[in-house]
Amino acid sequence: MARKKKTWENFGQRLKAIREEKGMSIEDLSAETGYTADVLEKVESGETAPPVALILQLSRTLKVDMEQMETEEEDALRRRVASHKKRVESYAYTPLTQPGKDKHLRAYLVTIDPRTEHKGVEYHHEGEEFIYVLSGGLKIQVGQNTKNLAPGKSIHFNSALHHRLSNPTDEVAELLVVIYVP
Repeated sequence: MARKKKTWENFGQRLKAIREEKGMSIEDLSAETGYTADVLEKVESGETAPPVALILQLSRTLKVDMEQMETEEEDALRRRVASHKKRVESYAYTPLTQPGKDKHLRAYLVTIDPRTEHKGVEYHHEGEEFIYVLSGGLKIQVGQNTKNLAPGKSIHFNSALHHRLSNPTDEVAELLVVIYVP
């Protein structure tokens, strides 16, 4: 586990360096991304692993490809592990598409443990999001609206709205998540 924490510490250190290089305070970054300064400070300190939505928002706001923030060691590890899977609190996500400066569509296989929800922050990022439930169940709140989705059901929404995911079932929820970022 120490290795994973170290990875997020490195990510946070590079995030802080890029933010400072661009002359932004943590409050400036908070205002630009919509995430609280407290959440951003926890990411920068390596205390919290950033969710996908936050990474996308940071990438747009700071105008950098977050893949560029990997250390050589992390890059080598990523290449060695064919099915890279990131674990964050009660969920895991596996990228299904390759990121790139000119690519606007990202797809992920997301799993959420039974009877849990994404902890920490609500998500919101520019663009659109499509979620298809492969197995388990999903409770999703978009803005003030809440929907429960069973396997085979989907939702498509404006991802600039705050959204929160949870798994109200007794089995692991497996989701196909596709994000379009303009």
